[in-house]
Amino acid sequence: MDVMEHVINMGQQVIVLIPEIALTYQTVMRFYTRFGDKVSILNSRMSPGERFDQFERAKSGEISIMVGPRSALFTPFANLGLIIIDEEHEPSYKSEVIPRYHARETAVYRAKLSGATVILGSATPSLEAYTRATEGEYQLITLHNRAMGHDMASCEIVDLRTELQEGNRSMLSRRLKELMADRLAKKQQIMLFLNRRGLMGFVSCRACGHVLKCPHCDVALHLHSGGIMKCHYCGFTTKTTKTCPSCGSKYIGSFKAGTQRLEEIVKESFPQARVLRMDADTTSGKNGHEEILSAFAAHEADVLIGTQMIVKGHDFANVTLVGIIAADISLNESDFHSGERTFQLLTQAVGRAGRGVEPGIAVIQTYQPENYAVVSSANQDYDSFYAQEIAYRRLLSYPPCGHILGIQVSCDKQKDAIAQADILAALIRRMDPEIVIMGPEDAYIGKLKDVYRRVIYLRADDYDRLVNIKDAIDKFLLEQKQYRNTSTWFDFDPINTL
Repeated sequence: MDVMEHVINMGQQVIVLIPEIALTYQTVMRFYTRFGDKVSILNSRMSPGERFDQFERAKSGEISIMVGPRSALFTPFANLGLIIIDEEHEPSYKSEVIPRYHARETAVYRAKLSGATVILGSATPSLEAYTRATEGEYQLITLHNRAMGHDMASCEIVDLRTELQEGNRSMLSRRLKELMADRLAKKQQIMLFLNRRGLMGFVSCRACGHVLKCPHCDVALHLHSGGIMKCHYCGFTTKTTKTCPSCGSKYIGSFKAGTQRLEEIVKESFPQARVLRMDADTTSGKNGHEEILSAFAAHEADVLIGTQMIVKGHDFANVTLVGIIAADISLNESDFHSGERTFQLLTQAVGRAGRGVEPGIAVIQTYQPENYAVVSSANQDYDSFYAQEIAYRRLLSYPPCGHILGIQVSCDKQKDAIAQADILAALIRRMDPEIVIMGPEDAYIGKLKDVYRRVIYLRADDYDRLVNIKDAIDKFLLEQKQYRNTSTWFDFDPINTL
């Protein structure tokens, strides 16, 4: 904020990027307190008219600070002096729609055009940013102690295999329940993090193993309250069935392990506790995030249960216990970022405890207590994690030690999607026989909203080599007469599995 004030006093403007709409309220309140009506805000819940109004205010010089997600980067300030990217490691800074830009790279480019400075902030930097800092491309500034001099929270790892062997089948380990009872008795607050929403149980047949899937997407339907099953990709909704559509068996049910189920368990175990749940289902209203966070900050609840939106950047002085219910969910994703994502999520979650006068403790529940991402996050040891993770990336030439180009072909006719992807793969092999090529194969979700999807991945140390291939494919597609009903798009260094 001192840097921001210095820039504003020089007659320049500031853009502050934040990754989640959930962070907006606390962040903006801090800025309003210091800078008053010089601050404006953008978020994805605004109407086009509201966003236009804020851009016009920036253009006319009414405001000097714009706070918002990655789209705030395009605020039309006339004399931009500073861009701050808070929690720069967050995947939400990469656009998942065309054009698939990354806010970090775009911010650096815009700053060069404007003669501005970029500050990236994170307790768990992305490997890309930290590698550039260690190599001298970025300047590295390290904060060795917590603000206000408070100690970091202590952390315990609970082995869920042992819990199961000793008869505890609850989502809450015995140690976590013991600490929750203690904190509730002391009128202190608790945060429980589970990276799944709803009841989130996929429904399957115990007799034949059939899993109920969305008819429009190649994904399992998930159970929500009221006997409703939903697809979290296209929104398809249907009622649960009592018999298996494949074999007719009555032995059909779901594995319940979501935030909604966790809320039920907490209320059963601690009837006296006031519980709030924060996930995509409870924050669908325009002010949903703000209402829940304000209520928790005002101590209108003892326990806040939520997905990853509750563990990033929030500052609640009375929270002395954080429980991470299932660390393995992100650890077992089929993505080379899974170790990094797990470390970041767990470290951020642990960091929510003990931010006030009272010391904090975090409990990580996991089936893989020896995993380096889990151990490093429990120790709040970024250097140890980075050393091991970068060694894996270097070995496999994955970003930031190499580059990947993802190519996705989609079509409502499966045979055309397959044929077009095969044609592009053959073209790539003729152009560059030495390039590492993976695929074509079905995308992570092979069918989405009745559209079939095929992917090709290319890997190279030289970024320009991939750009040349992309340009050649673009030219080919413009001239191609066949398979005009297919769509092809590209993603350089994708941060999610295509």
